[in-house]
Amino acid sequence: MNEDDHQRPRAPKSDTTSLTANCDYDNYADKAALRRALVTEQRGICCYCMGRIRNGPGTMKIEHWRCKSRYPAEQLNYRNLLAACPGGEGQPQHLQHCDTRKGDQDMKWNPADPNHHIETRLRYELDGTIRSDDPDFDQQLNETLNLNLPFLKNNRKAVLDAVLKWWQSEKRRRNGSVPRYRFERERNRRTAGNGDLEPFCQVAVWWLEQRLARSDP
Repeated sequence: MNEDDHQRPRAPKSDTTSLTANCDYDNYADKAALRRALVTEQRGICCYCMGRIRNGPGTMKIEHWRCKSRYPAEQLNYRNLLAACPGGEGQPQHLQHCDTRKGDQDMKWNPADPNHHIETRLRYELDGTIRSDDPDFDQQLNETLNLNLPFLKNNRKAVLDAVLKWWQSEKRRRNGSVPRYRFERERNRRTAGNGDLEPFCQVAVWWLEQRLARSDP
């Protein structure tokens, strides 16, 4: 899940996209604008798995954190909308992930709501496994979103391996410990600007934040 997105600014719109007596999400006319706004805000990565998404009906999905069927009043609430990857759409259920796997199930935390502090609820193991110390949320990561599919774990592991390699290189170059400002600079390098983030980069950001939390101010 995209930790940078948790603090992302929302587009300057009202909380609820314009509604009329005969308008719901299915016949809302400007889905292209919604897709563009969401992908831009999330800087080109899926709200759940952190994989690459592109603006377009075949390359991303508009996800309703609270599903349309059971929360009809939320279907055009902009704060309820997220941008998700196709999630293995059309494949067997055990290979589906993110919104495609989630369907109408509820999630305990919204990755775009800063009040949910989701970045504090996630951790990553060396093999790329995503975990939560909250048992309910951990079950949702595994079963509702299916985020520990082998290819997703491998992608996260590759990013984690890369930042560990950077750290080892810095230690060798300095013949000792790495100063705090270098961790800060590396973290900022991965999140700077307004363009697309690298897929799964938040795994590296998480690790760098862990190092910063353990270092002297």
